[in-house]
Amino acid sequence: MDENDVHAVRHRLKLLRKTAGEERYENRDGVACPACSEPFDELLATDDAERRFDPPDGVGICSVAGDGRLFAFSHRS
Repeated sequence: MDENDVHAVRHRLKLLRKTAGEERYENRDGVACPACSEPFDELLATDDAERRFDPPDGVGICSVAGDGRLFAFSHRS
């Protein structure tokens, strides 16, 4: 995945937060996760090379690296 992929589906996502080097989006249109092909709930795109996640019970995380960024996709069960 890269920034072009996010840009291609940007109209189907709602920007929740944007800070320096990080964006968080809500999936409002059933966009498929590039890692598992299932619709994701939220996307975190960050410039961080490493990131720790502490998701609540029942939330899965898929991650994809590309374009010098880390993309994390959350899935609620």
